[in-house]
Amino acid sequence: MPRRTPPVAPAAALTAAAVALAGCGGAARSSTSTPLVDHGTVRIAESSETPSFDPYSTFGAGQARYAYDSLVDVAPDGTVVSGLASSWQATTTAATFTLRPGVTCSDGTPLTASAVVRALTYAGDPARRLAGARTVLPNVPFTADADDRAGTVSVTTAAPFPFLTRTLGLLPIVCPAGLDRPETLERTTQGTGPYVLTRYSPGGPYEFTVREGYTWGPGGATTAAPGLPARIVLSVVPQASTTANLLLTGGLDIANVTGPDRARLTGHGLAAEDVATVVGLTFFNQRPGRPLADPALRRALVSALDRQGLANVAVGGTGHPARDFGAVGAVCHADLATANLPGQDAPAALRAAGWTRTGDGPLGKDGRPLRLRLITSPDLGPTLPPAAELMARTWTALGADVELVTESLPALVNAMYRTGDFDVVVGSTPGFTLPVGFVPFFSGPTPAQGLNFAGVADPEYDALVSQALREPDTEGCGTWNRAAAALFRSAAALPIADGRSTVYGYRTTFATTFGGRLVPTSIRLHR
Repeated sequence: MPRRTPPVAPAAALTAAAVALAGCGGAARSSTSTPLVDHGTVRIAESSETPSFDPYSTFGAGQARYAYDSLVDVAPDGTVVSGLASSWQATTTAATFTLRPGVTCSDGTPLTASAVVRALTYAGDPARRLAGARTVLPNVPFTADADDRAGTVSVTTAAPFPFLTRTLGLLPIVCPAGLDRPETLERTTQGTGPYVLTRYSPGGPYEFTVREGYTWGPGGATTAAPGLPARIVLSVVPQASTTANLLLTGGLDIANVTGPDRARLTGHGLAAEDVATVVGLTFFNQRPGRPLADPALRRALVSALDRQGLANVAVGGTGHPARDFGAVGAVCHADLATANLPGQDAPAALRAAGWTRTGDGPLGKDGRPLRLRLITSPDLGPTLPPAAELMARTWTALGADVELVTESLPALVNAMYRTGDFDVVVGSTPGFTLPVGFVPFFSGPTPAQGLNFAGVADPEYDALVSQALREPDTEGCGTWNRAAAALFRSAAALPIADGRSTVYGYRTTFATTFGGRLVPTSIRLHR
């Protein structure tokens, strides 16, 4: 997401912000037939706390949909529909959006084209290092201009970029009051969205209250629709088993459940929508001085893994090894792993690369033992720690000294984006809808200047990305796939399994888009 200054996400951060680019494929709509409840409260489970609701931060990007709008939206079927803009057009170097009349911020201020340009410019300023915003915006420099009389926003990029509508158009727009005092955005919201954050408690719950008179939602959705909840309460429920119990007993209304607990929820009358995911998206730290900066070592370690066994553990049953970095249904998705992942004899490859062991000691090279710090977080899914444990056992048997660390999600993000103290990180994400979303994590500068937290440097990938950026929309899929194939061959990263999570509803109906992203204006509460 190579900018030449790249526009987070984690495996954790590719996690928290991945939803920002969601919007194509995997669409779903739940259903139920009981009567609607007006002005009710819908309780939604979150697997981890939200330290900041700033929509341009790593964590706030995931919750922005409740309180912020974007210029366009993506419907459950993957088509682009109106948002703040009633019409739009784009090439690979320019885009124009015409605003709807009558849009107001939550403080009552009318939204102008100048206010939108200010938000785009603020979010796109590389000096601000706004990780959440940079996962959405194009990864090339751009300038934006406003015509308040005509209500138009015009953007020009410094280099070709093929997905301007689905990047610029999907940035949450922060109103002027929020940009005047950005520090307040951590605990309050200043947007044009259907809800306003009205209660914040450290660790949750977080409460949103509906806005009256809202008429500019996706495709013209309004908050006057019967059954739309007056309040949305987000509660932090880290354990999937607890989430499942609360759904069955009516303690929650909507929740995303992964792993084996999904089986317990079948046949209980819950609305259910499957979400394609990539489970165990694994990155290898290639920064100078780390052992996995050696591509021969990375290839040998990946070759040693039992991918089918890992996939089975990652999905809590019979799994399918992941075929691409993004989930099934993403733009340009293809089976790239089968033909391109290293398949060497791992011990022989290690010996050829100069790694040897003496007695029962760990592998070593040039007097330096092979020590790996492998980190993951159960906040990203209950099956990730056991998958990481299987990796650790495999590499230990091979001769590595592996330290397996299980962290909270904030601690995992801190290791990835601040301290860099890891060799392998196992995360999970629905992935990006667009192949360009992965670019800043596989090229460009490391934090704090960029998002390439694993320090990936692959000249073949960079060259192919540069070519793909000049090809319009999906015409570049072949080039994008050759770029991803290069990453598989160099063992820059490893997706473990193609998986499924499920968004469940108790007495609710709702629509989701790619990645299981709830559409707030679609939520209806039923008796």
